[in-house]
Amino acid sequence: MKRNPQAGAVRNSGLRFEVLSQTDLDDVHLATLEVLERTGVFVEDDEPLDIYADGGCRVDRERRVVQIPAHIVEDAIRSAPPINYQCGRDPRHDLVLEAGRVAFCNFDEGIKVLDPFSGEHRDPTIEDVGRIARLVDALDGMATYESAVGAHDVPGETAPIHQAEAGLLNTGKSVGTEAVSAFHVRRIAEMAELIVGGADELRERPIVGFGVCPVSPLQLPRDATEVIIETARRGLPDTVLSMAMAAASAPVTLAGTLVIHNAEVLAGITLAQLTERGVPVTYGSSTTAIDLRLAAASVGSPELALISAACVQLSRRYMLPSFVAGT
Repeated sequence: MKRNPQAGAVRNSGLRFEVLSQTDLDDVHLATLEVLERTGVFVEDDEPLDIYADGGCRVDRERRVVQIPAHIVEDAIRSAPPINYQCGRDPRHDLVLEAGRVAFCNFDEGIKVLDPFSGEHRDPTIEDVGRIARLVDALDGMATYESAVGAHDVPGETAPIHQAEAGLLNTGKSVGTEAVSAFHVRRIAEMAELIVGGADELRERPIVGFGVCPVSPLQLPRDATEVIIETARRGLPDTVLSMAMAAASAPVTLAGTLVIHNAEVLAGITLAQLTERGVPVTYGSSTTAIDLRLAAASVGSPELALISAACVQLSRRYMLPSFVAGT
């Protein structure tokens, strides 16, 4: 498809905190709408296909591809609230998420721990989950707790529930969870409801948060859509966080990677809003570039910093809270 040159476009001549100009943001947004409407996203499960179809999207059930018209994406962005809340068991740790407010949390989810007593490098246990939650609780610089490590001494099928319980028992701050099914969401929400006093109270003061990751490029697997739909129906906050890798699961260029990333996040946000209009969502990113020597994500790289800064600019354009990886 041919694109004529632009007249009067404003570009950044050098690096600054805002790595994209307004014209750059417009380009990424318009390219994203084109990808969502013309290429679409692969959706694994039947229920989200039904929700997209009922919302006016074009659904190819044989290929399991959903093409989302631009006006539906734009309406979903408008319907998502610009302010979200992450609350703690201790109200002193309640957090407002909106443009201009910056807070920090621990990274998740580690697969090994260095035992502070024996020095052993070993698999984490549920006891480690509780210990790290207590550590985060004591750190003033950490506003919320994310599931820091994955416990290996509990059944894998229910590990996210056990880890959420350990978090809730060991910190008064908001607890980020690793739910990967509607079942996990229901059980974790029920625990949180017992603490705050009920389902309506949990909607008002969500002490647990959820998050999903699309599979790049342009796929919404069953685990992601189950969590998006269940959290939306319960009115609970959810973060849609892409982990695309430039030069691997996304184009090598920053702009191309941002388009793929943005399409995946907006596809998830659109599903949430089609399920329950006005449900709180957060624009997430752990997108970076691949380390070609190790074939691994280069977390902490300059590319990650640039992409994270650009994603924050996109989230501000959409008037959505953001959650991005640090360096």
